[in-house]
Amino acid sequence: MNRKLARKLAACAGAAVVIPFLATAANARTADVTPIVVDDSSLQPTTVTMGGASVLPTTRTVAHWFGTALNPDNGITYGFNMVGADPSSNASTTITTDITPIIVNVGGMTFDGTKVVTPTLDSPVFALNDYTSTSFVTRPVAQGGRFTAGGPLLSGNTSVQLEDATMRAQFNKSGTNYHVLLNPVVHPAITINVPSNQGTLLQTGRGVIAADINISWWSAQIQNLDSSLGYVDPTHLPLYLTNNVMLHIGPNPLNCCVIGYHGAAKVTGNGGGSVNGNGNNAVQTFAWASYITPGFFNPVSGWAVQDIHAISHELAEWGDDPFTNNTVQPWLTPTAPQYGCTSLMETGDPVVGIGFTMGTNTFEQGPAPNGVQVADGYYHPEDEVFMPWFMRQNPSGAQDG
Repeated sequence: MNRKLARKLAACAGAAVVIPFLATAANARTADVTPIVVDDSSLQPTTVTMGGASVLPTTRTVAHWFGTALNPDNGITYGFNMVGADPSSNASTTITTDITPIIVNVGGMTFDGTKVVTPTLDSPVFALNDYTSTSFVTRPVAQGGRFTAGGPLLSGNTSVQLEDATMRAQFNKSGTNYHVLLNPVVHPAITINVPSNQGTLLQTGRGVIAADINISWWSAQIQNLDSSLGYVDPTHLPLYLTNNVMLHIGPNPLNCCVIGYHGAAKVTGNGGGSVNGNGNNAVQTFAWASYITPGFFNPVSGWAVQDIHAISHELAEWGDDPFTNNTVQPWLTPTAPQYGCTSLMETGDPVVGIGFTMGTNTFEQGPAPNGVQVADGYYHPEDEVFMPWFMRQNPSGAQDG
């Protein structure tokens, strides 16, 4: 495994984090194996990065810009690459996003990524929404009683995509012509059959079932797709989309669950290639994430970890650290102890599992198999921290300070 992943895995060592699955038409086949029953107390999502590459202005890769920021806490000026154009230019950048749904067969069950393509396209990830405020939500008694999450969010961000709103707020560019836009292109599905020694099934007390696959084996499959699919282009973002597929770290299936990752690698042929090079050869960025059915996590403590949570996490991190080599003063937060003390500028990690409501979701909005109504009719993007947070800037240079 690469060094960045090894660092994150070391930070997460010993953590048993599991995400369950809802048994729906997307995965309705009868299991060949008995799912491992897990308790909600062990449920905790996590993410990793893959690979990493240095780039030059001449590198053929996704549109990006280089900037610097001073951390007044330690007096160090950090350099970073981000997707799009320098915000000072007030320019708009559009990135083609090649969506490849993956049909995963494991333990006698099928987890069909094609089922979640339309909900993802209809979600805030690609659809336009008004981010001036977020919705108020009322939860049933079964979910812990009334709960409100909402109020003012981002003034000046109307009719924009989620990542665009995030980047505009990060650099206080709301209401300007600065944009980072994603243009989705959906490709035919790929089927992956998981050997019995590389994957299993997990089930929670709500009766929901998840696929649980060894991260090393799965990552090799994604690397093969990067190398073999003819439409993979260094200037595009390949997004591999799965439905309720989670990854475990190491041989223990309970050392779970990775819900997504993003990465970058030097291109040696038509794909991911080696991470070795002089910085001026093509670099391919990529991401994998799972759409998460409502009820995978505890309906109270894991309220936000559903639908596009993992997808929004990975796209936001890709935007701020496309080549997985932006480092900062090490940080540690009680909101995400699974990452330990890390120097990676991954904008979703400090707030993984924390999110808000946006848009209207009509997919999988019924109760879980045990009758608990978790779905609330909204999408649940993840919250994000901005670069000024990593730089210990006070006040923050982001929108509204």
